[in-house]
Amino acid sequence: MNERTHERTSADASTGGRAIVAKRVDSGVADTEEISDLARAAGYTVVDEITQTRTADAALQLGEGKANELAEAVRRTDVETVIFDNRLGPYQTYNLGQLLPEGVTVMDRFTLILEIFGQRAQTRKAQLQVELAELRYELPRVEAKASLAKRDEHPGFMGLGEYDESREQDIKDQISRIRDELDQIEQTEEQRRERRRDSGFDLVALAGYTNAGKSTLLRRLARDLEVEENEDLHPDLDATAESQDKLFTTLGTTTRRADIEPRNVLVTDTVGFISDLPHWLVESFKSTLDSVYRADLVLLVVDVSEPVEEIHEKLVTSHDTLYERNEAPIVTVLNKIDRVSDEELAEKREALSALAPNPVAVSAQEGSNVDALLERIDEELPDWERERLVVPMTDDTMSLVSWIHDHASVDDVTYGDDDVVISFLARPAVIDQARSRASDLQAAEV
Repeated sequence: MNERTHERTSADASTGGRAIVAKRVDSGVADTEEISDLARAAGYTVVDEITQTRTADAALQLGEGKANELAEAVRRTDVETVIFDNRLGPYQTYNLGQLLPEGVTVMDRFTLILEIFGQRAQTRKAQLQVELAELRYELPRVEAKASLAKRDEHPGFMGLGEYDESREQDIKDQISRIRDELDQIEQTEEQRRERRRDSGFDLVALAGYTNAGKSTLLRRLARDLEVEENEDLHPDLDATAESQDKLFTTLGTTTRRADIEPRNVLVTDTVGFISDLPHWLVESFKSTLDSVYRADLVLLVVDVSEPVEEIHEKLVTSHDTLYERNEAPIVTVLNKIDRVSDEELAEKREALSALAPNPVAVSAQEGSNVDALLERIDEELPDWERERLVVPMTDDTMSLVSWIHDHASVDDVTYGDDDVVISFLARPAVIDQARSRASDLQAAEV
């Protein structure tokens, strides 16, 4: 038996190597495309797969015969890692560890996702969220080790690793500490969002599944097409999102200014959704999703080149996630129309009409129909209001005129002998601030 087989998390993993993917489904045919894509995104080379259609085996996830077939495939291919597309319980990991050859790593879908997140986390917030998710994942496994220890099981705990009786409390203390730090970061980000709103910005969030093209769309909507050249001018904004044909290239959030005159619009790209995520993992990244929940408008981006059944399922899950806390209007963006025919696009529009009654179809890669999307964004965002202020000519009046120019769309400024008339279009919040500043000028003049 193998006492060195273990379960890997992103905190201690070295990426890459050869792997076998395994998947069990209750019925139908097991599709390993997504788990293989995830494995490759983490740097693994998938050399074989083991699938089974049956109810889950409580001890091994796979049936005993299929589990032995997996062990034989591992020996035959000499792989270092076995990746399950199913969620493995602590005891299933332990039992699988007894079957596999020495030195083989066992991980499930969620351990793999955490490994990818760990590789991609660049900001302090993203790193904290990954660490929190890892700890949430580890906690029940530590509890399982404690249970096994009480039963005098093998000291190596096979797939579970060594037992440390102080680890459970350490994990709980770390979770509490990380939550406190994330709360502080979120308070700072909420203050930033409010400052942007007070400065006259509308906030638009991009949401959707990984690899739907959100980062590419952000680049297309950005006022400065070569957004990297503009980064030093906006020190409060995160680094520009990558545009790659890879899963999870965006783990944190990226915000850029969009070209929608006369509005001042900030568009934020966020971490992509992925199917079948457990609650503890979604909860660990909830502060990232706050950028979506607290936007003025959400663009839900989907890859229209995918099978319509898959798009439908993703839209349902996305709506469930968004409508839980989101209050802003949602516009569905059917991206990658360059990959489908006009006939296929029309058929998918019709099939998805109940979930996406009035979508905008674009190709972010080629720029097709992006102007129509910009017009739709303008239509869906809160209406601006017209205002006309008459303020006395004082030493501070030009400061107010300059502020309104920065935060609104100014129609006209007329200078008289004793006063200044300013006509402009702006968000209601900006108009309220302008009125307050004008009142201060008038009170100071009295």
